[in-house]
Amino acid sequence: MIKRLISLLFLAWVLGFAWFALLLPLPADAQKTDAIVVLTGGPGRIDRALERLEAGDAKRLLISGVAREVKPRELAAAYKRPVSLFDCCIALGFEAEDTRSNATEVATWAQRRKYKSIRLITTDWHMRRAEYEIGRAVGDKVTILPDAVRSQPNFATLFREYHKYLAGLAGGLLGL
Repeated sequence: MIKRLISLLFLAWVLGFAWFALLLPLPADAQKTDAIVVLTGGPGRIDRALERLEAGDAKRLLISGVAREVKPRELAAAYKRPVSLFDCCIALGFEAEDTRSNATEVATWAQRRKYKSIRLITTDWHMRRAEYEIGRAVGDKVTILPDAVRSQPNFATLFREYHKYLAGLAGGLLGL
């Protein structure tokens, strides 16, 4: 009986990992939301967020997880965008240090502005956990449109992220 249970759990883990690794989330089509949120930490994320903002998919952008010493004009120069775009339309979030604190930062920002929908931009391998954590933080008040940045993750990245995702799910089930 115990061997079967362990075998069943192992099979569920293997199938779950296969789903997680082989069916990574994709970029979203052009679709309007109240705001765009991008989580720092991976190549192409901020570029994608700026492209979607400039395409008119939303009027405001939050860059969550920015180092405290970074100034808007430095980001504008680094991404070859006018400072005026940062002045009018982009908020920098300095509180987040990990995905869970990203979720808190995003929820606070979105709820203060009474946003009903956000486009979430992060790397494909990170999307499921980020969407789950932010979804927990905002509840059913905000609709999340996942917009993944394509990448070429290696096995170690996928393996580590899958277990972080499982830990997040377990924490959610346990109310942690």
